[in-house]
Amino acid sequence: MLRELQCSIFRGGTSKGAFVMEEDLPENKEERDQILLKIMGSPDQRQIDGLGGAVSTTSKVAIISKETTEDWDVNYTFAQVQIDKPFVSYAGNCGNISSAVGVFALENNLVDITSPITTVRVYNTNTKKIIHEHIPTPNGEITYEGDFSISGVPGTGSKIELEFLNPEGSFTGKLLPTGQTKDVLKIADYGEVEVSIVDAANPLVYVKAEAIGFAGTETAAMIDADPANLVLLEKIRGEAAVKMGLAENWEAAATVTPGVPKMTIISSTQDFITDSGKEINASEYDLSIRMMSMQKAHKTIALTGALCTAAACAIPGTIPNEVLGNENVKNELVLGHSDGIISVAMKYKNENGTIKIDSVSSHRTARKIMVGKVYYKG
Repeated sequence: MLRELQCSIFRGGTSKGAFVMEEDLPENKEERDQILLKIMGSPDQRQIDGLGGAVSTTSKVAIISKETTEDWDVNYTFAQVQIDKPFVSYAGNCGNISSAVGVFALENNLVDITSPITTVRVYNTNTKKIIHEHIPTPNGEITYEGDFSISGVPGTGSKIELEFLNPEGSFTGKLLPTGQTKDVLKIADYGEVEVSIVDAANPLVYVKAEAIGFAGTETAAMIDADPANLVLLEKIRGEAAVKMGLAENWEAAATVTPGVPKMTIISSTQDFITDSGKEINASEYDLSIRMMSMQKAHKTIALTGALCTAAACAIPGTIPNEVLGNENVKNELVLGHSDGIISVAMKYKNENGTIKIDSVSSHRTARKIMVGKVYYKG
């Protein structure tokens, strides 16, 4: 028997996902997760029987509801649907998908449109944080036209500013989850590896490229092509999860917390060739970053990962701060990832030696792709 669910497909930044209203889903979490798995076609490596695109950046769901009592406009829950496992993760947020939440709210009349910009106040339930989405609405109308482009997405679109307020401790409640700017992890069959674990917008674990035999200029395809790379990176990520109290051992992390913390490789600026063949000069950006997503190399970069990295750069003693060089920390940074560059900004202050991150922000494009019904087996 086929059942139906009202659904929209939106691209947000470099991700794409299904957007559904919370009122159309069952309250029971197990029933809800089964529906999300079915509409995305999981578990199946190709997701051939659903909407998923067989990569983590296209196996995402945004669950939306209108807020009626609090001082924000809409509630948004992010769900990362595993591709080859029957598991839905609600750990952390997706900044790219977030960039389409405000547009979805406008398209569905959840927020009144103003001119020339409409600010949608979004409450992300995963992180319990507020995002202000400043969306161009000239003449009080939604537009997807514009001349702004982002690495990893063809063409141009309307420039949306996302401002993540008070991003510290989005998952753990602390900017530095372990209380340290650096930790040393013991990695099975490898040895000790120095990392930094930072939680702003999303928790990330950072390692220097040279510490694990990387150049820092690798493409996503190069990282994924070496199984030994993937095992080593997951061991480091898993041990960081253990250090954070999220898993009992590194092997369990891939199941119980597959997306948090996000594994991140940091290096100084170098000339490199992007996945799409574009030449990037070292002078064009401030810090090199390569990210993992659900045990594979991220094709571009998670927006929350870029935002967390900006915050990490402001904290003396962390690996991003050390590689960047403390004298180079400024309110706007450009990060080089495997398919281009991204600019991120932050507002922070030093309170008697303690860094306080007031907000982190960046710009994305987003657009409506499809509105209709998705059918799944009941």
